[in-house]
Amino acid sequence: MISTEKTAITNTEFLHETLEGLNAEPKRMYSKYFYDEAGDVIFQQIMDMEEYYLTNAEMEIMKHQANEIADSVSGDDSAFDLIELGAGDATKSIHLLKALIDKKLDFKYFPIDISAHVISELELNLPAKLPALNFEGLNGDYFKMLKKATELSDRKKVVLFMGANIGNMDIDEAQTFCAGLKHLLSPNDILIIGFDLKKNPKKILDAYSDKAGITRAFNLNLLTRINRELDGNFNTNAFEHYASYNPENGACKSYLISLQNQKVTIGNADFHFEKDEYILMEISQKYSKQEIEELANASGFKVVQYFSDQQHYFVDAVWKVA
Repeated sequence: MISTEKTAITNTEFLHETLEGLNAEPKRMYSKYFYDEAGDVIFQQIMDMEEYYLTNAEMEIMKHQANEIADSVSGDDSAFDLIELGAGDATKSIHLLKALIDKKLDFKYFPIDISAHVISELELNLPAKLPALNFEGLNGDYFKMLKKATELSDRKKVVLFMGANIGNMDIDEAQTFCAGLKHLLSPNDILIIGFDLKKNPKKILDAYSDKAGITRAFNLNLLTRINRELDGNFNTNAFEHYASYNPENGACKSYLISLQNQKVTIGNADFHFEKDEYILMEISQKYSKQEIEELANASGFKVVQYFSDQQHYFVDAVWKVA
């Protein structure tokens, strides 16, 4: 169970970053706050969409190459901690967990997620699926919880950051993030990180502007969450979802467009929107392999190995602390 005190702290951070984003020019939101209980459910629906190729591509890697990935991280068979940032429901990582258990490796799994709902579900469901798994769920900010996990033992660390979550940052933010991870790790620790590769622009855009409007609902749910948790009064019918992709720089961006001149109040703060003004909701950065190498080198890692699906839509890259 998540304590009332922890919830209050989380809401304070949520409020601060929401106000900060809406005071920025242009206005923006922080995509990590998409994932409340309702957002988790909608994102599961997104992952099941025909257009959302990312799920199937990475699932293919995990289903068919989990043994090889396990071999790449187990090294000298010494004990290690497997720490997953943004664990979600562990649908993909469970294949790697099974492979590690089957190899009788000595490891402990630490799933980290900002969503308390996600951690509660994992604590409920994982013991039934993997009775032999030694694990401890951690709810909170990635870096704070990673620091906590690194303080729990001095064993080798293997960090999972899958699902192209690195794509939720622009290139500079991604480098800062990866350098931050490296700072918390030790020499020869490993990071397994998922990247959505650059590909046909239509294929990418369809994944973020689906016909059924599920992505639209996912974006609008954040406004609903702000209304509920931060005393906001967004009219969700007064915004529409718009996605764009730039094949030159690999940036796929999602926006909410104001359909009218309007004022929105969050607590004691007022925000004015002009008709057609936008809020940047999310970036989904796409990479080439050369750009992945450059990111690894710039943030203190070296690329050890790539695992890709048959279509070469996606890669899970194994990085080692240099």
